[in-house]
Amino acid sequence: MSPLLIYGATGYTGRMAAERAKAQGLVFEIAGRNRQRLEALSAQLQVPYRVFDADANAAASLSGISVLLNFAGPFAHTAEPLMRACIHAGVDYLDITAEINVYRLAERLGAEAFAQGVMLLPGVGWDVVPTDALALHVARRVDQPRSLRIALQVPGSMSRGSAKSVSEIIGAGVLARVAGELVATPDAPPRQFDFGQGPMLCVPLSFGDLVTAWHATAIPDIRMYVHLSGEAFPEGDLSLLHDGPDAAARDAHRARAAVEITGADGSIARSVIETVNGYTYTPLAAVEAARRVLGGERRRGFTAPSQVFGGGFALSIAGTVITDLSAR
Repeated sequence: MSPLLIYGATGYTGRMAAERAKAQGLVFEIAGRNRQRLEALSAQLQVPYRVFDADANAAASLSGISVLLNFAGPFAHTAEPLMRACIHAGVDYLDITAEINVYRLAERLGAEAFAQGVMLLPGVGWDVVPTDALALHVARRVDQPRSLRIALQVPGSMSRGSAKSVSEIIGAGVLARVAGELVATPDAPPRQFDFGQGPMLCVPLSFGDLVTAWHATAIPDIRMYVHLSGEAFPEGDLSLLHDGPDAAARDAHRARAAVEITGADGSIARSVIETVNGYTYTPLAAVEAARRVLGGERRRGFTAPSQVFGGGFALSIAGTVITDLSAR
């Protein structure tokens, strides 16, 4: 039996992750819902495959597995049945989602997972891995951090899967963490952030970082923003989109996130993290996370990436750089 199962392996990002896992020499299997596609990828990679739906019966398909790495989005449809299956089967759960409601779900299931000795670790890709690391880094630059602002720069075109997930994020409404609690902030105004190339207008949007950053830093007030490029957020029939940008397009667009933290004395520190394109970063980080979990780096219950692997995990992915901007 293989200790790692990559679910959604025939999708755009899942396939890159499976190819990365093979190149890294990991012992793993692939899984998903489409037998024909799984057979083809299984033959290409010379790994076993399993066919099953992300539903109430999924636990029966996890025999012999230690870690499930889920790439099948939108995660609003797959995360809950697969998390519950993992809890039932004693399997650690990882995924790459940015959908905030999946993190809220993982929080709610955290106590049950803890009792069963299972880890729930959503967000082992871009953007949570870099923002987790950056928030911890900037928090050390101020005295008694009180408020955290996270902004994402989304460059280039979006994959079909990401576009569907963004629809789930938008549907969750605009939220912020105020005095430690998530509250609706529908009238939150846009504001500018500097990603290292001058101020850019960013709009509020609720990604999973509103949950992970709270667990990683305990900063009570957190807000999230995103800079929208002209082609980043598509409209219309999302099913007609291409799988995702090709290697040349990914190489042309590096990804950045900015963090601004205000201390109790009013001082402000700002830093930027720059990585390879998010679609390139995610399979690298996700497979490395799975490798580390298989090696024993794990915590029971719901957790954030930096709580398991430390703040340096993001920087272990080649091409990742943190730059400190002027404080004030």
